[in-house]
Amino acid sequence: MTAPIAIIGTGIAGLSAAQALHAAGHEVQLFDKSRGSGGRMASKRSDVGALDLGAQYFTARDRRFVDVVQQWQARGWVAEWTPNLYHSRNGQLSASPDEQVRWVGSPRMSAITRAMLGALPVHFSCRITEVFRGTQHWNLQDAEGNSYGPFSHVVIAAPAPQASALLAAAPKLASAASSVVMEPTWTVALAFANPLETKVDGCFVQDSPLDWLTRNHSKPGRDGNPDTWVLHASSSWSKQHLDMPKEDVIEHLHGAFAELIDCSMPAPMFSLAHRWLYSRPASAHQWGSLADADLGLYACGDWCLSGRVEGAWLSGQDAARKLLAHLQ
Repeated sequence: MTAPIAIIGTGIAGLSAAQALHAAGHEVQLFDKSRGSGGRMASKRSDVGALDLGAQYFTARDRRFVDVVQQWQARGWVAEWTPNLYHSRNGQLSASPDEQVRWVGSPRMSAITRAMLGALPVHFSCRITEVFRGTQHWNLQDAEGNSYGPFSHVVIAAPAPQASALLAAAPKLASAASSVVMEPTWTVALAFANPLETKVDGCFVQDSPLDWLTRNHSKPGRDGNPDTWVLHASSSWSKQHLDMPKEDVIEHLHGAFAELIDCSMPAPMFSLAHRWLYSRPASAHQWGSLADADLGLYACGDWCLSGRVEGAWLSGQDAARKLLAHLQ
């Protein structure tokens, strides 16, 4: 009996690879350090409803991804989001409509990865710290000292700095992953008892600690009461304030929001801050995925391509394609 394939990470990339390998008839086992799937597609349940703290929306340009997003839409996993979009530059708000089709998970971003995961076997709250090879097979060890295996192949679908540490058995792959610079993002969510009197649903921001803000309930399937907003700090501000206490981050970004928005700003009834240490790659790559087929070790993620949700999905497909090609 063939040993299963281990996949570390249940974000879009890992689940894309898992689905392709499962569809080809291979047994997979997934591992994730978090309590649920999604990675940077995760949503947080809170006292004011579900909040999309990571990826805010995604687009589809590659025909393969366009086709799969249409399948997701037919299954009710995603919906098109048509926000009133604005730009802010030098403190001036201006409407900025475009023809770009934007998609969101429904009723929250994490609905996509939850549906992709389906009934695939997964170990949550399991942080893999070592990937090592025996005479024929791979084994994994977690932070608690537990071992898992044997596995015929391992696919690592984690942010580049974390992937690099797990690729020690393949120095060339580890070196490539370690060369990728991942930028952080501080995220703040705010809720107001009464809706803010503004037409803004989403805003791209320049010349501010913020670079994005959105009215969470403007997205399909989100409850509009209370009025929830998600603010993303710029990469440069986030790097400069990486270790700032969360209460201070909330105060600073709430202040930046109040300066920017075109209406009165009451005190929020709810607030939280979350730090994405590895939010996005600083530049795009054209690797597709990293592979050492002879060893049976692969790595994928948005950092192997465009840094976008689409890039993550395509990277997972690429890793699965390379693995399956080697088995033929």
